[in-house]
Amino acid sequence: MHSTDSTDTTGRPEDGPRVVDVPEQPIAVVLGKVPMAEVRPFFDAAFHELGDRMSRGEITPTGPALSLYRSVPGTLVDLEVGFPVAEPVTPTGAVVASRVPATRAATLMHHGNYEQLGTSWERLQAWAEEQHLELRTPLWEVYVTEPHPGDDPRDMLTQLFWAVGE
Repeated sequence: MHSTDSTDTTGRPEDGPRVVDVPEQPIAVVLGKVPMAEVRPFFDAAFHELGDRMSRGEITPTGPALSLYRSVPGTLVDLEVGFPVAEPVTPTGAVVASRVPATRAATLMHHGNYEQLGTSWERLQAWAEEQHLELRTPLWEVYVTEPHPGDDPRDMLTQLFWAVGE
């Protein structure tokens, strides 16, 4: 994996902005084009559908949940919400097969609640521009820690990825 090292405020180089090579990854997702104000209900419905498929043994995740954005989010968000899987899934209901493409990506680990993700995305964008990297699509979030009722939001980890060109 190629990496351009940069240390963030936590002092952990692996958390700070850097460039990595991402291999292609099949994912099982629910697709959506929703207004920004409806993203949270869309996530809830998508994870409910995915959870039903997992409980029936139709999907076996190989990693944490993710959301993949086919374009930079604006007033309308074109996204895919799901999980990485070993093999493409058979489409059933709202769940379809997709993939995270093999690409180089700028990445950053976000520490804290989801409401602050925008600040980390802005930080990653500014860093990539300082490095003269061409930002492309897709961009995606990997929810490293699964939230549970009563958890401290400060303990949540979300890894951000933004495809880059040379």
